Amino acid sequence: MITGGSRGIGKGIATLFAEHGADVAFCHYNDDERARETAQAIEAMGRRVYLAECDVSKPANVQAFYADAKKALGQIDILVNNAGHNITEPFEDISEASFDRMWSVHVKGTYFMTQAVYRDMKPRGEGRIINVTSQLAYKGAPALTHYCSAKGANMTFTRALALECADTGVRVNAVAPGVTHTDLLTPLAQEVLDGLKAAIPIGRFGDVEEIAPSALLLASDDGSFFHGTCISPNGGEVML
Repeated sequence: MITGGSRGIGKGIATLFAEHGADVAFCHYNDDERARETAQAIEAMGRRVYLAECDVSKPANVQAFYADAKKALGQIDILVNNAGHNITEPFEDISEASFDRMWSVHVKGTYFMTQAVYRDMKPRGEGRIINVTSQLAYKGAPALTHYCSAKGANMTFTRALALECADTGVRVNAVAPGVTHTDLLTPLAQEVLDGLKAAIPIGRFGDVEEIAPSALLLASDDGSFFHGTCISPNGGEVML
């Protein structure tokens, strides 16, 4: 099950999981056309798919999405929290409403989506939870204080839950991508893109196809010894 699965990294993860034999439930927000395209791509691989529109900032919506996904596909073994929201604003101009929206989508959405799924995973003694954060949780960025702090909160949540559930068989990890070729880059001026690229040691942005395999590893048996870990494919921009 993937939140924010209609485009970008979320779509890449959804289709890669389907390629490896998974049935996929995913949600989107106000992105019907691309959601249908993603669903069709998954169905073309012979996999079952369930999609729904869901504003993950509202816990009641999250619970309904999870309940409906279970009815459609059965037991959920893997959760990928990928839904996001991003807008650049100078720190002094960020309103309470803008801050709340950023944190509600990234932090509240991840928290309560995870809680809903974890309640079923824990008694079974197995499951994978993967939170898509950002390299900006480590390094920060101008005009993105609300975004960076929310992603940092998700990183800390990942570690805290990993400690709490270590003896349950549920594995909790994160993926923190660097700058990636998605439609989020489209509005940026060329000089901004050039500056972002210049900061990356290997000299280019990542592709979705280079990010999604990190989630696949963490969801697979090969990733069973990863716990409370963050994988950060970022071209060397952040080295830990």
